Amino acid sequence: MTSRKNRAAQPASKHRARDPHHEREARRYEHPVASREFILETLNRRGVPVPEDELERLLRIGPAEREAFARRLAAMERDGEIMRNRRNALCVVAKLDLVRGRVQGHPDGFGFLVRDDGGPDLFLGAKEMREVLHGDRVVARISGMDRRGRPEGKVVEVLERAQQRLVGRLHREHGILFVTAEDRRISHEFLVPPDGAGGAAPGQVVTVEVIAQPSKHAQPAARVVEVLGNYADPGMEIEIALRKHALPHVFPRAAEQLCARLPDTVTEEDRRGRTDLTRLPLVTIDGESAKDFDDAVFCEGSAGGFRLVVAIADVSHYVKHGDALDREALDRGNSVYFPRRVIPMLPEKLSNGLCSLNPDVPRLAIVCDIQVGMDGDIRSYRFYPAVFRSHARLTYTEVWAMLEDEGSEAARRHRALLPHIRSLHRLYRLLAKARERRGAIDFETIETEMIFDAGGKIARIVPVKRNDAHRLIEECMLAANVCASDFLRDHDHPMLYRIHEGPTPEKLAAVREFLKGFGLQLTGGDDPHARDYAKLLARVRDRPDAQLLQTVMLRSLQQAVYSPDNVGHFGLAYESYTHFTSPIRRYPDLLVHRAIKEALRRRRYEPGDWHALGAHVSMTERRADDATRDVVAWLKCYYMKDRVGESFTGSISGVASFGAFVALDDVYVEGLVHVSELGNDYFHFDAAKHQLMGERTRKRYRLGDRLQVEVARVDLDSSRIDFTLA
Repeated sequence: MTSRKNRAAQPASKHRARDPHHEREARRYEHPVASREFILETLNRRGVPVPEDELERLLRIGPAEREAFARRLAAMERDGEIMRNRRNALCVVAKLDLVRGRVQGHPDGFGFLVRDDGGPDLFLGAKEMREVLHGDRVVARISGMDRRGRPEGKVVEVLERAQQRLVGRLHREHGILFVTAEDRRISHEFLVPPDGAGGAAPGQVVTVEVIAQPSKHAQPAARVVEVLGNYADPGMEIEIALRKHALPHVFPRAAEQLCARLPDTVTEEDRRGRTDLTRLPLVTIDGESAKDFDDAVFCEGSAGGFRLVVAIADVSHYVKHGDALDREALDRGNSVYFPRRVIPMLPEKLSNGLCSLNPDVPRLAIVCDIQVGMDGDIRSYRFYPAVFRSHARLTYTEVWAMLEDEGSEAARRHRALLPHIRSLHRLYRLLAKARERRGAIDFETIETEMIFDAGGKIARIVPVKRNDAHRLIEECMLAANVCASDFLRDHDHPMLYRIHEGPTPEKLAAVREFLKGFGLQLTGGDDPHARDYAKLLARVRDRPDAQLLQTVMLRSLQQAVYSPDNVGHFGLAYESYTHFTSPIRRYPDLLVHRAIKEALRRRRYEPGDWHALGAHVSMTERRADDATRDVVAWLKCYYMKDRVGESFTGSISGVASFGAFVALDDVYVEGLVHVSELGNDYFHFDAAKHQLMGERTRKRYRLGDRLQVEVARVDLDSSRIDFTLA
């Protein structure tokens, strides 16, 4: 006889079997409930908003399943798949003509909703921004068009609050304490209760915890959890950037403890199964201020070409997948290089010790041993684990001196290494010719270095002069990276490629329209190759407007990212490219090392979702760039604050509807000439031509134009320098 309980369970079980993802849910959970897809299908089939108890009945949810089912509905609400109406009935968001996305704030109080579906951004007016913060995920309704013809949105529901902690300045006005965020995209003032200042004085920089999010009727509130100090304190700009961009900068206790247990030197056990290269005169070549050395090179002539040995620190020997060090390295994604300070991806014992290829000490490496033909093409290569020692820590300056003058002090000091340095230089010339034949783009950019005084302030900003010593190391690293990509592809092993896509159709059309005005043409039709860019750059290199043309061409290309989907590297003109040579400071390189070692054992490395990893490390790279840019901008403002009223010559480096950015000659500082300072006229912005044109005077301010300007204002709070025409 079948019990009443079993009779009740049978229809539910039979009904649940109709769930197309029931097997997947059963594998994941001991007591599976209806899948998200089945819930959405049921709601769609019903065609109207459904109360939760009715949905439970439709899906045969039993009393024991209600708690798990409620959690699933909450997760679907959080992800913006469903929402509740005013009667608390469940609705499918897609049926409500609502859009999901992330809020992007603007310093002037308005914002935009960057849509998840890739559609055009929705403009959010100041009224809508009052109840959300930059970074929040929301559901919005398209409410019309603003006066500029942009789709305008109305926030319906906040799905996720992005700001839980932030860094800012504490103020007191009329006895009321409040904090303004350092991130100018957050325009709200956060009220601080009288007992929430944490001992901070007005004017100081603090970290706060948000205790009340903004709403239609109330300002957000926060309490101080960390007092950083005064705004002009040395190094404060870095402390602010770390917190503003949520950069991990303190190693967790578990990572520190694991690091402490590592040996101080290479052990006999570590050497086992490795090729001994300790007699091979490998050397490191880096800048004078470098502290972490992750690559060493050696070159000698061989039959019909050269043998190039690139030894890369074997970080994966010490940092194991999933351990505390690995989790923290993944979270950081990369080392961050600020002026005068580095936030390393790995603790100092590894980054400056065990995994740094310091001279005259044994180190573990993964070696890429390459045979290069006299045409500069890679003939063959092999990867293997090795133990070696660096025979010298050379700098670019020393190597260039050795190449320029064999009688120089550097050449005399490293006489035994000189033949190998000459071989490296000859190899570089072959690789450079192969690069040119390949059609790689070689944009010439000016890199600068800040020179600081004893008080930690900028004394001057100088250009970094690149020479063949820099270039030969770059070509060696490119060769090793290409071999790593080729090796893993041959072994059918997934990896994170370093991909760089060419111009989008819109950007391609824009750059061609711009070049047409100069009587120039970018060849290649609808799908240009890097070679087409390289040829045009070579044609215009000696023109007075070469910098302008190069800048516009560079801006037409997309940003390089990490992805398991190989689409090639447009700028370098490689069909397949990855990063292998910097595992101390880049997590993608560490993943590639692990994959190579597993492939050598005829196994596969499975770190998880490669797409998610690619998206994460691409994000951490952008995060580091943004933080570094903030710090450099503030330092340049501090450098210029006593030069208000001085005149300089410069070039227009960017044009926007609100004015022209000017980069100063020799000073290497950029500022804005606001459109109101350009003259008594109405100036119209032409994005395609990168210019502002006066309506009446026809006066034109275009990218690359030369200007004489005067420093009018320096604002440390906003890291902004304003110029006027001199």
